[in-house]
Amino acid sequence: MKHNDHPLLQRRQLLALAATAALGGVPAAVQAQAGAGTWPDKPLRMFVGYAAGSGIDTTARQLARQLELVSGQPVVVENRAGALGNLAAQAVANAKGDPHTLLFTPNSTHAANTHLFKKLPFDPVKDFTPVSSVATLGFVLVCDPQVVQATTVQQLVATIKKEPGKWAYGTGNATGLVAGAMFKTQTGTDLLAVPYKSVPPAIADLLGGRVQMVFADATLAIPLVRSGKLRALAVTGSRRMAALPDVPTMIESGVPNYDLTGWFAVFQPAGVAPEHNARMASLVQQVLRDPKFGESLRNIGAEPESSTPAQLAQRVATDTERWGRLVKLAGIEPE
Repeated sequence: MKHNDHPLLQRRQLLALAATAALGGVPAAVQAQAGAGTWPDKPLRMFVGYAAGSGIDTTARQLARQLELVSGQPVVVENRAGALGNLAAQAVANAKGDPHTLLFTPNSTHAANTHLFKKLPFDPVKDFTPVSSVATLGFVLVCDPQVVQATTVQQLVATIKKEPGKWAYGTGNATGLVAGAMFKTQTGTDLLAVPYKSVPPAIADLLGGRVQMVFADATLAIPLVRSGKLRALAVTGSRRMAALPDVPTMIESGVPNYDLTGWFAVFQPAGVAPEHNARMASLVQQVLRDPKFGESLRNIGAEPESSTPAQLAQRVATDTERWGRLVKLAGIEPE
């Protein structure tokens, strides 16, 4: 049997052709030629810096499934939870020149963590090759309705001020940490930040009564809010979420100038050949053109957003400065 006649290889090529046709992409003849021998030519590894079941993990696995279809290669998601995404980023930085190694990460590793840590084990610019943005993501202030009686942000603030020293918020990522610190600073409330490796254990402790509030990524918050297990008091962005249209923004809730959203993006290690970087960017953008994939993101509180590698590099530069201002505003000292 010839290598190209192997049933598994044929199946992957057929999946790639079907996905391309569904996305209205490259003609079938061109795609067939690409599937026969162009890059990627072996499985891809996608590192995620948060635990399985977290919001970013859910999004990463959705993207991985679609990349398998358009690339014809398996995409293995590897979770390296801890240090606000730094462990996964370090693993990818160490794979210099390997185009088959990907980092799916939020803004923490490439914008916020520079200001949250005294020293990073990688350089967010020099150690990575930008591929494409994937989505922007809002955050939601949630509490347990069985424990917290407040139904608005103003009621919550009044309650916290009556009970100083008794309130804590769980945080499982950089955006949630800064969101809580900004809330504390701008409302003049006494809150303790309790760090977790990712958001799911923070929510578990919220439901267990060990913390009173969490600034959760929408991906995790939405199903719990819809089921009634959690109450959403406000979203952190400047606009309401399509998935939670009845939940007001922080600004609408009386916290002026409060605007905080995160983003997800794909990076390769530094030293990747330009043609492999361009090919990977094309594959990610092809997935993002699929209306069904975009709808799947919106259903979990994210908004699809693709970019060129150059545009992502510019976003990293701009957001690094922005997050410096936000961290300073929140009163957070680097650790």
